[in-house]
Amino acid sequence: MIHVVGHTAIDHILRVPRFPDRNGSTYVSGHEVFFGGGAANIAAGIAKLGAPATLVSAVGEEFAGSDYERWLSGLGVVPQFFVVHGKHTPTAFVFTDDAGDQVTYFEWGASETFHTRDAPALDFVHLATADPEFNARVAEKGRFVSFDPGQDVIWYSAEQIRRILARIRILFANRHEMDHLTRILGVEKEAILAQVPIVVVTMDTGGSVLYDEGREHRIPIVPVEAVDPTGAGDAYRAGFLAAYHRGHSPLTACRVGATTASFAVEKAGCQTNLPDWSRMTARYWTHFGDLPEPKGRKA
Repeated sequence: MIHVVGHTAIDHILRVPRFPDRNGSTYVSGHEVFFGGGAANIAAGIAKLGAPATLVSAVGEEFAGSDYERWLSGLGVVPQFFVVHGKHTPTAFVFTDDAGDQVTYFEWGASETFHTRDAPALDFVHLATADPEFNARVAEKGRFVSFDPGQDVIWYSAEQIRRILARIRILFANRHEMDHLTRILGVEKEAILAQVPIVVVTMDTGGSVLYDEGREHRIPIVPVEAVDPTGAGDAYRAGFLAAYHRGHSPLTACRVGATTASFAVEKAGCQTNLPDWSRMTARYWTHFGDLPEPKGRKA
C-alpha cells in the first residue's frame, strides 16, 4: 500500500493573458473547477495505474457524500480523512498565463488541522504538500519515505527539512523548489544529493533529471499537445511511485512518471485525464521502448 499524505482540494483553474504588474489588473479568459490537491492528485493517479493507494488528508464536513468523495472511492483510493467541522475542504486558485507560467493561491481550510493531529506510522509513505511539522513527524515514523515539498516548501524551517531529509529515500522537487531547499538549508545542491539516495528534479519542458546513488540520468518529456500544465508534477510522482512500488528501477519509474504526466497536460484539471496502466504502457513503448520487467514489488 502506498500512503499519500497531504492536501485534498477543490481547484479553480483560471486563464489570464498575462500576469498584471503590482496594483494592476487583467481579465480572466477562462475559469473551470476541478478535483485537486497535491496528495489527492497523486493518490488518484496511483490508483488509476492499478497500485493500492491510501489518502491521509483533511477535508471539511461538506466533503462527505460529495462528487469528489464518490470519484476517489470509484478509483479505489482508501480514505484516511481528518474531517474538520466548521472548516471547508481546501481550495486552490491556479492562474495560468498564455506563456504557460503559473501562480497559485491556496486556502488551507480543513488542512489547518494537520499540526494538531497525531502522525501515523506508515510502511510506504509519500509526503506531498501538507503541514511541515506534521510531515516531519510522519517521516520520523515511516519505514520507507518519499518527499515532495511542492509549493509549501516556503513554509518549512531548516530544522524540519533536516529531520525529513534524514529519513527519506526519495526526494521529488522541481527546479524552483530545489533552489528553495538549498537556500533554506544554506547548502549547495550537491549536499542534498549526497544525503538522499534517489532525487528527481523536474525541469518543466526540459524533462527531468534522476540522481540515483551518484549516477545522473536525464529523462526527456513525452511530447503531446499540452492544454494545461496544472497537475503534471503530481501525475509524474504518481507514475513514478506506482512503477517503483511494482518493482521497477528508479530510471524506469521516471520514464513512467514522464509518460503519466503527458496525459495530465492534455486536458484541463489534474485528475481529468489520468491513464490506466495499459494506456500508459502503450504510450511508454512509443517513446521509450519496451517496459522492462519489474524486479519485485516494493513494500
